[in-house]
Parts: sequence; structure tokens; C-alpha cells
Amino acid sequence: MEMSYKKIDLNEWSRGKLFKSYIDNMRIVMSLTVEIDVTNLIEFSKRNNLKYYPSMIWVVSKAVNAHDEFKYSWNDTGELIKWDFISPSYTEFHKEDENFTKLVTEFSDDIFEFSERFMINKEKHEADRAFVENQPLNFFDVSCLPWVKYSHFDVHVFDEGKFLAPVITWGKYEMLHGRYIMPLTMNIHHAVADGFHLCRFFNEVQELIDSLD
Repeated sequence: MEMSYKKIDLNEWSRGKLFKSYIDNMRIVMSLTVEIDVTNLIEFSKRNNLKYYPSMIWVVSKAVNAHDEFKYSWNDTGELIKWDFISPSYTEFHKEDENFTKLVTEFSDDIFEFSERFMINKEKHEADRAFVENQPLNFFDVSCLPWVKYSHFDVHVFDEGKFLAPVITWGKYEMLHGRYIMPLTMNIHHAVADGFHLCRFFNEVQELIDSLD
């Protein structure tokens, strides 16, 4: 899929004045953690011989790509842009040496196609211990902490305070009252999104998981 974008005119964009106020005066990143019921995703993945990790990456990728607020970035000349779609940039942990590989797998609206791309990418870079070179610019960040069920998690991006893409993390799922419950976190720049958009993301992630059959 071709990587393309639209330039944003702040004077024409309905959020232009809000965006400019945050970027110029108050560069805030919001972080929210919500407990998600992933029981149906676990069962769906098992029934269809899918790995849970790429399945969950697909779920958040689909929810992110459903809304414009998560697809803003900057081009190489510093102009604000909105990508047509964004793909997950995720960590692949290597237990044997406690290092990781950072990969991007192109998003697909189909969970089976995405999972196949994920597995091919994983195998191709199994020996790498780095951020794989020549990765696309239309990405958002994903990571997983499967060793602990946390109540809050925050990531600080030390740039100029202008990183606009979502940063999504989840932790260990555990059984609670017969259901598998997992913490899910999103960090997002307030210039492009508000609490409403954050909450909608979590609600739609849950709805998407529940709809899988």
C-alpha cells in the first residue's frame, strides 16, 4: 500500500486554533490506562491458530486507523500532515538475550492478512537486535509488558514536544471473575486529541474484540 498523506492548512482545519495553542504554548501529552476484557480475542486467536500478540496489535491498529486524530504527523519540511493510514511499530522481545527488535508491519484491515505479514516480518528479522532500517514514516508506537498487570504506565518522548502519533502499551492479562482482563494504555499529544477521543479509542477496542467471531 502506498504511503501518502494530505497537508493540513491550520486556517481551514476545524481544530487548527486548538492545535496551534497547544503546539505553541502548552505541549501536553495525555496518558490513560483502561482495563480491557480480552477473553474473546484470546479465544478467537486460538480457534483460528493466530498468535495473541499480532492479534492484539491488529485490534489497536484498526481502532487507531478509524479516526483522523491518530494519523497526524510532520513531513520532512516541517509541515503538518495527515497520513492516509498508519502502521504499528512494535517491539519483538528476545528472551534469550533480553534484547528486542523494533519492527513495522504494514497495517491491513484483515486480521489474517496482517498476522501473516507479522509472522513473515518476525522471521525475516529474527537475528536483528535494533530498530530495523528503512522503516516507513507513517507509524505509531506499540509495546507490550506481558510480565506484569499494571495499573498505570506512561512513556515520555524526549523530542521537542511535537511527536503526534499514539504510543500504545499493554500489560499482562489475568483471570478475574471468569474473564481475562488486561491493562491497555494510550499516550497521545493534546494538540491532536482530547479526553473524548481517548475514551472513544478504548470503547471501540472493546467493541472490536467483542465482535470477533
